[in-house]
Amino acid sequence: MLSVVVEQAHRMAVCERPNPVPAEGEVRVRVRLAGVCGSDLHIFHGKNPFVTYPRVIGHEFVGHVDAVGAGVSALRIGERVVVDPVVSCGQCHACRIGRHNVCQRLQVIGVHRDGGFSQFACVPARNAYAVPDGMPTASAAVIEPFAVAANATHRTGVLPSDVALIYGAGPVGLNLLQVLKRVYGIRTFITDHVDERLALARVCGAADDEIINTAREPLARALERRGAAGGPTLIYDAVCHPAILEEAVGLAAPAGRIGVLGFSATPSSLPQQALTSKELTLYASRLNCAMFPTVIDWIMRGLVDPGRIVTHQVNVRDVAYAFDLAENQPRVSCKVLLDLGEDA
Repeated sequence: MLSVVVEQAHRMAVCERPNPVPAEGEVRVRVRLAGVCGSDLHIFHGKNPFVTYPRVIGHEFVGHVDAVGAGVSALRIGERVVVDPVVSCGQCHACRIGRHNVCQRLQVIGVHRDGGFSQFACVPARNAYAVPDGMPTASAAVIEPFAVAANATHRTGVLPSDVALIYGAGPVGLNLLQVLKRVYGIRTFITDHVDERLALARVCGAADDEIINTAREPLARALERRGAAGGPTLIYDAVCHPAILEEAVGLAAPAGRIGVLGFSATPSSLPQQALTSKELTLYASRLNCAMFPTVIDWIMRGLVDPGRIVTHQVNVRDVAYAFDLAENQPRVSCKVLLDLGEDA
């Protein structure tokens, strides 16, 4: 089989490897499409503290079950599935209280174990969710990043009276935008420096007066001019630059909530006085906690459309080009998918 292997930081290869054999409780997925995520880029650059090398990366993927291990029904062979990359122990404190995504012994497919940038991938059968008939395969490939957005909104809660602000119109921010606008129906501002990304925000449901290019307009002034002088009640940091969290604390309305969807190795400076005086709540959100069924339901009901952020499908042999699109060409690309079809 053909696989993308990050052998060590800054060194990646597309190579032939033996087909894996599913272990007990596993299914083998013949991968069709896999999404390129910022965390894949971090692994390549040696900036993901959780990865071990060498590693077949990729945690957003869809395909068909072509083999099963012991204890798994053969009826699953041929099933089109999308894979939740979160593998938990089920026994630690976090698992016992239903927070499997922060399991003490967490393993993430594509990070701690080999992932979906490969023609075949073996995964726990319980992590492979059936894709309903009628859902485009490209949309199914983007369920995982939508599950990240679903997890973040579940963590913070969303009230009908909320006014939200999203930092960053990348794939995560645009997915959050669709969820907030189309599932919850609340006013949602979104910021970026790239006009082309903000044009995608319009496609994802943002009104013209909800789009803010912070390269041209200071954010606080922009919010005031748009009728949000009291500050957003709900803020999501989908960029995770260290300065953003400090700014978000200053902008948030009293009793506001702030969701953080990533991490930077550089510490943020948080003003404790503003945190306490406004009694703000910070919510960290990692991966997703069993959100795939929710997202599948949203897609099938037409509430969200993952296809709106897919801009490219690239043959797996051209993974270097796919990475360049995802990392360096935000004006022309958003979500980039790798094609691992039969003729890859």
